[in-house]
Amino acid sequence: MTHRIWLLPAALVLALAAGCATTSAPATIAETAAKTPELSTLNKLINDAGLAQTLSAEGPYTVFAPSDAAFKAVPAKTMDELAKDKELLKSVLTYHVVPGKLASSDVKNGNTKTVQGANVALAKAGTFVTVEDAMVTQADLPATNGVVHVIDRVLMPPKK
Repeated sequence: MTHRIWLLPAALVLALAAGCATTSAPATIAETAAKTPELSTLNKLINDAGLAQTLSAEGPYTVFAPSDAAFKAVPAKTMDELAKDKELLKSVLTYHVVPGKLASSDVKNGNTKTVQGANVALAKAGTFVTVEDAMVTQADLPATNGVVHVIDRVLMPPKK
């Protein structure tokens, strides 16, 4: 009888330990983009632009990350230009990055400066968050150096 009393707590400890083993370790913004299936195009472009190291740095950053579907909506000519011009690609990608960690619950209506240097308009109505004309479709993906919000459009910085 006393053996049965010890079996239940031992089984519970093993189950908890197994549960802990499957918990994913905290990831940087770059790693979060890499492991999020709907951000595969963004992940490739981050690497092409040489921004993976920046998005793995301390930060914190908030990234408004265009989904694969958002990139499919960009004209092929524009995607070709981005592929050929690394500085233009960096400019477009850093236009999606805001310094600091901004959870969706912290968004206030108004403009905020991007890492690229131009401002973007943020707005919140209830639980809906927009950046410029893009809607946040998946909010608050946590990262060790900030937060990622998936958006439904690719934002283009204003021409200088």
